[in-house]
Amino acid sequence: MWLKPEEILLKNAFKLWVTEKDNEYFVLQRRRGYGEGGGGLTGLLVGTLDTVLDSTSKVAPFRILHHTPDSQVYWSIACGVTKEEIVQHWDWLQQNIMRTLSVFDSSEDITSFVQGKIRGLIAEEGKTSLVMEDDPEKFREALLRFEKWFELPPDEKLVTYYSCSYWKGKVPCQGWLYLSTNFLCFYSYLLGAEVKLIISWDEIWKLEKTSNVILTESIHVLANGEDHYFSMLLHLNETFIIMEQLADYSIKRLFDKEAFEREPALTDPLQITKRGLEAHAKSEQFRTFFRLPKEENLLEVHESFLWVPFSHFNTLGKICLSENYLCFASQDGSQCHIIIPMREVVNVEKPDSNSRALTVCVRGKRALRFSEVRDYQRLANTIRSRCGISASPQHSASSEAIRGECQSLINHFEDNPDDVTLMVGQKDSSKAVSTEALMTVFHPQDVENLDPKMLKEKMKEQSWNIHFSEYGRGTSMFFTRKTRDLIVRGVPEALRGELWMLFSGAVNDMATHPGYYTELVEQSLGTSTLATDEIERDLHRSLPEHPAFQSDTGISALRRVLTAYACRNPKIGYCQAMNILTSVLLLYAKEEEAFWLLVAVCERMLPDYFNRRIIGALVDQAVFEDLIRENLPQLVEHMTDLSFFSSVSLSWFLTLFISVLPIESAVNVVDCFFYDGIKAILQLGLAVLDYNMEALISCHDDAEAVTILNKFFDSVTNKDSPLPPTVQQASVGNNDKSSHFNVDISELIREAYEKYGNIRSEEVESSRKRNKLFVIQTLEDTTKQNVIRVVSQEVRFSASQLDELYNLFKRQHFLSCYWTMKSPVLLHHDPSLAYLEQYQLGFQQFSVLFSLLDPWAFCTNKSTLSLWVFRLIDENQDGLVNFKEFCCALDTLYGGSFTNKLKFLFKLHLPPAFDLPADGVIRKSPERGRGKVDLQAYLKQWQNEILKKEETIKDLPRINQTQFIQFSKTLYNIFHGDPEEESLYRAVAHVTSLLLRMEEVGRRLQEPSSPPASTQPANSAAAAAAAAGDESSTEEASTTPESCDTSSSHNSQDAGPDLSETEWSFSFEQVLASLLNEPAIVNFFERPVDIETKMGQAKVAQLKLKANK
Repeated sequence: MWLKPEEILLKNAFKLWVTEKDNEYFVLQRRRGYGEGGGGLTGLLVGTLDTVLDSTSKVAPFRILHHTPDSQVYWSIACGVTKEEIVQHWDWLQQNIMRTLSVFDSSEDITSFVQGKIRGLIAEEGKTSLVMEDDPEKFREALLRFEKWFELPPDEKLVTYYSCSYWKGKVPCQGWLYLSTNFLCFYSYLLGAEVKLIISWDEIWKLEKTSNVILTESIHVLANGEDHYFSMLLHLNETFIIMEQLADYSIKRLFDKEAFEREPALTDPLQITKRGLEAHAKSEQFRTFFRLPKEENLLEVHESFLWVPFSHFNTLGKICLSENYLCFASQDGSQCHIIIPMREVVNVEKPDSNSRALTVCVRGKRALRFSEVRDYQRLANTIRSRCGISASPQHSASSEAIRGECQSLINHFEDNPDDVTLMVGQKDSSKAVSTEALMTVFHPQDVENLDPKMLKEKMKEQSWNIHFSEYGRGTSMFFTRKTRDLIVRGVPEALRGELWMLFSGAVNDMATHPGYYTELVEQSLGTSTLATDEIERDLHRSLPEHPAFQSDTGISALRRVLTAYACRNPKIGYCQAMNILTSVLLLYAKEEEAFWLLVAVCERMLPDYFNRRIIGALVDQAVFEDLIRENLPQLVEHMTDLSFFSSVSLSWFLTLFISVLPIESAVNVVDCFFYDGIKAILQLGLAVLDYNMEALISCHDDAEAVTILNKFFDSVTNKDSPLPPTVQQASVGNNDKSSHFNVDISELIREAYEKYGNIRSEEVESSRKRNKLFVIQTLEDTTKQNVIRVVSQEVRFSASQLDELYNLFKRQHFLSCYWTMKSPVLLHHDPSLAYLEQYQLGFQQFSVLFSLLDPWAFCTNKSTLSLWVFRLIDENQDGLVNFKEFCCALDTLYGGSFTNKLKFLFKLHLPPAFDLPADGVIRKSPERGRGKVDLQAYLKQWQNEILKKEETIKDLPRINQTQFIQFSKTLYNIFHGDPEEESLYRAVAHVTSLLLRMEEVGRRLQEPSSPPASTQPANSAAAAAAAAGDESSTEEASTTPESCDTSSSHNSQDAGPDLSETEWSFSFEQVLASLLNEPAIVNFFERPVDIETKMGQAKVAQLKLKANK
């Protein structure tokens, strides 16, 4: 590797280098302690220095220095891990540089030329691979060490590296932590003790920051049941965030593909960089905070002051700019933020260059003034370009009118700071849609009704109207503490749909996709899929007590929204609980608005909730358990197993409390959810448990605790709800008994915010990432245990052996996915299928793994044998092999009797294993995943498996001439390299000759009157015997399989035309009986092979095989 020229004052400092070659201008040196005579104390000391001091010239065992005859200064210009690599660089210098140097007159010119040439080579090398790294030179050095120490495949992308200590037991090892796309690696070498650690991200169960008495602060990694601790990190928080992002990236890519497909920025594993991960994390945080579409990315951040008209002061914060949005969030604790879609911006003014200010004019007569912006000129130009506003002095009449209007607004505002209505304006009219919110149809408000509840409702509306007049209305409204206070008190029925759209960000989705919902409805009309079948089944289970869903109007709207979403997102399709949530959305939002609210919930606010494994809900349950431990210690002391709360709270998270609370109370919870996200649900869950603390502590079992919580939810009311009794869903049966302790939902929500409002959304998101690792690995482990339980009934392997085999099987699948963008092999893993079918191997993956685990150590021509085995065990001929099929084959080869092993080999030379196309591709492929499933075909296959009787040796068809010759060659290949090879070859030749003679005699006995021409098959049989080997000749018995291949193919081609009607064949009984008479062959197949040793070797070789390809 070429190095940036670096001056070295002492040529052989401390005598650590030995000169191998030199000339007038260059010196090639070897590190003392490497290569010939490199052991002893010198090697230990040098190795320790190499690891600790971290200099490329010290780590790489070879280097090239440049010098001139009249100077004592040397320059390092190249280094190499191997002698071959450094010699290549040396030869290049001799051929391309040495001749040119003779034309220079001075040493300075020579050195300057060499340095320029080397820098040019480095720049050329780094044009593509290192252009995104912060410090390409240092990164090249780290990459060299990474490749040397860990020997991973060349495609493995190093992301970053850190110096740290790794705790092995109670002893810290100082070394280097390397974080790559697929692996966490650590290397240390101290006084002869080498520590090398390679952990793939998909093996990690837990990743967290910890501290204890010994380790003040460290990173804890749990993988494969082992704990690993890394400390003494200079940038621990940065390191942890990068590790968390890489682990999350791996989990999404390999396990949770639905989530990964929503991350277009991370699709190529070969292009992941530290800078890219940091940018992605910032964009994700930006989108989550401002509830923006997933296509938005954070492009620029500017610190500035924003004039807040309702408070009459400038608030400090940050301007965040994306492709289509200008956002501002305060940093002074006022919790004020605003979102301005670029489509709403009409102009950008710069009234005062002295204060570095710019004013953004928005539709609806609104103007926002940002001051003290460091690069305000560039920001103004960027906003103009994104809004399509011309910055040139020539404007159209309409542009001039807009400019004049904005300027008058600014002047008016400066002269009349108390007049805030012009600054924030009123709500912009929205485009009408075809249907109204169901609540306005089935429960229109009576204006003349002046009962207390309606008066309270009017007061709430008035409070919100005052809020709108002060803080604005619509997409560019200010969000402040006062907004949250109004939410907690309850949203008026008439404003609920509008505010849900605004708080969730769905208003922006709908505005940027006009007509999209209508197209989806038309597209999905009349379609029949598994999702539509499930939707039809659940339509009448959605809020059945509500009048809106007792009529065709509500049911039809619900059907259209759910079917349209299933069409939009077939990966999710439809899941239970979506119907309940959508029903409530339709009550308060128009049909198209309800669709976009559902999109916001499923794809942004509750990620991974609505799929077959409900991973998102399980993750939030784990977050909830952590919060219980932190905030309710009394409950934890009494109930050490918190899994009970996970099972009880599942419906809380999936339906946002809609399924457990009366509808008039549940909508208040939904109000808070759309404003604060999952944080609101977690807070309310804690408040519910806190409210029932004493009763829960005194209960004796889980059933009693469930009863307590159910009674509590039945007692929750909404005393301010204006809904009539026909709409309210409070439990009538329990009203009399529980009326004395009714709980008002507004009071419960207020208490939740007062006690647990300090929970930060950032902490919740961090806890989500941390717990997602554990949840997914737990699901994977459950899958493994179920598979092992099923397979253990079919094979003789122990549970621990099956566990190790499953890990190898799964790892082989992942090794085919690590370094390929959108690898088709990723489709071989489908968690929506039955346990046995979730992980499957295609032929290429199977071939590699089978070659590592087959019991014949020296077998030649393994690829062909692997293909036949693959075809044989692929019973449904879908081109994929599951773990059960794989284990049953290995079980026969390792633990089967001599007869069963021979039968397996015999069947390899019969159809379907022997006669399919040579490319190994199976043309038939069953429908996989979430498509329409043929249940009858699955039931029939299941019935056939149950009724399938044990195959006997008499059921096997006879083997013909071509197949038998190949069978003999397979035996030769298996015996190749065995210590008893010669006697085994002799035995095969003897059996082959005996069988052929028996066949010839049998044919003659059956055809006594045949003419003398029947001797021709005998001659052909003799030729075939010679092809397979003959016992009368020792030389033929020891013939190599390659010569057998040639002769057999030649003889079979010659004999083929004449034997079209008289071709001979053998039954399995004949082959078995003949081979049983050969002790050498019987002993070979009955010789025990240690499967655990094989698995240990395979585990080490799996990665090396991939690296050497």
